[in-house]
Amino acid sequence: MNDVLVTSAIFSGINARDLDKIKEAAVKKIYPKNTIILSEGDLTDSLYLVASGKVKVTIIDEHGKEIILSILGPGDYFGEMTALEDGSARSACVVTREKSEVLVLAKKEFRKIISGNPDIVFGLLKDSIERLREANKKIESLALMDVYGRVARLFLQMAKPDSITGKQIIEDKLTHQDIANMVGSSREMISRVMKELCRGDYVSVNNKIIAINKKLPYSW
Repeated sequence: MNDVLVTSAIFSGINARDLDKIKEAAVKKIYPKNTIILSEGDLTDSLYLVASGKVKVTIIDEHGKEIILSILGPGDYFGEMTALEDGSARSACVVTREKSEVLVLAKKEFRKIISGNPDIVFGLLKDSIERLREANKKIESLALMDVYGRVARLFLQMAKPDSITGKQIIEDKLTHQDIANMVGSSREMISRVMKELCRGDYVSVNNKIIAINKKLPYSW
């Protein structure tokens, strides 16, 4: 537990004494794959920190289609808005993509920690601004880019350099449906896009891990 608290952006700067308080107050929960942790509209008010595994943050549009807002892994957190506000409902659904361990910190305990560590608030504000920027970029891409452009932007946002090959890779094992839900398209269209990208050697896929081989096209 200590490692994930130290490496998490939200708690990385606090002192050892308060870190111990968090460890004492946090409740460890383990969720199987494809388990709903939070539902949109829930009135729970705790902060959640992913200790291991992966979760996805989703909403359902007016047509009943799932839209994936983000995928979170170890060190990432969610539920901070309702942990700071009073009486607000959850704005999205959080579901495990694999077996996941999550640390749950009640609003009362979280606010105690914040009162002695105001830098946490600045960290939350910084993250909120970054998430807002990403949301604006996503809205822009949905409005102005074709599906190739949306997929290219998504891949570049998610890719990280591989320590062995040096290539940019996406470690999250995305299905075509996952990609479709993240860029606002259909699974069939994403299958066509991926086929063209692989045929042109722009990307390669091994065990659902996507490697970017060269500059991606923003249109076709």
